[in-house]
Amino acid sequence: IGDGDCNGREYNTEECGWDGGDCIDFNVNYPNCNVSKPFRIGNGLCNGIEYNTDECGWDGGDCVVAGYPDCHVSRPVLIGDGYCQGGQYNTEECGWDGGDCKCNVEK
Repeated sequence: IGDGDCNGREYNTEECGWDGGDCIDFNVNYPNCNVSKPFRIGNGLCNGIEYNTDECGWDGGDCVVAGYPDCHVSRPVLIGDGYCQGGQYNTEECGWDGGDCKCNVEK
């Protein structure tokens, strides 16, 4: 409590002063984001799964793919890595995996 990190769960309660004040900004910015470790939101790493949602701001922006704002995949670092991942990466929103899936790139 009050260590500078929003630890969430039982600490992010009125009784605990929203983790000693550490969760106030998180609660304002992501009121519907229910994750186990809120301090991971916006930490510079795409933590994926429960963090990579609209409610959590796509992990506080960490999971936003540069140049493809509507591309929401579990591992954005794979977009444009030279290998066609297929599936959710091989979509128009993700630029056909950042151009890696060349058969789908419009000519």
